[in-house]
Amino acid sequence: MTDIAASAPHLHAAIGFDDLVDWGPIPTMIEGESRTSGRLLHRGPDGESECGLWVCTPGRWHCHVTRDEFCHFLAGRCTYVHESGEVIEISPDTAAFFPRDWKGVCTVHETVRKVYMIR
Repeated sequence: MTDIAASAPHLHAAIGFDDLVDWGPIPTMIEGESRTSGRLLHRGPDGESECGLWVCTPGRWHCHVTRDEFCHFLAGRCTYVHESGEVIEISPDTAAFFPRDWKGVCTVHETVRKVYMIR
């Protein structure tokens, strides 16, 4: 259940929530064809912040984080490799913060599901 009209938008059982919107393919693919879907819970005035649920299928792609993003991965496995070579392994129940202008490559090994906040 989701209630995005509430005074505090919320989503119950995010790990199994399946009323998702197709957000299309990742535009910077290197290998495979990752597709994204999700559910937006809130977008701030003028779009300066947003939070929601995001799902991405397997593939490998260039990643450029344009605004600070905090995320908590609920399911799946992926690897982020920063342009410096630092490797971040993601598995279920991993929390991560990607600062604005973080650049690297993301490889989704098993479909990932995360809740996120962008500012």
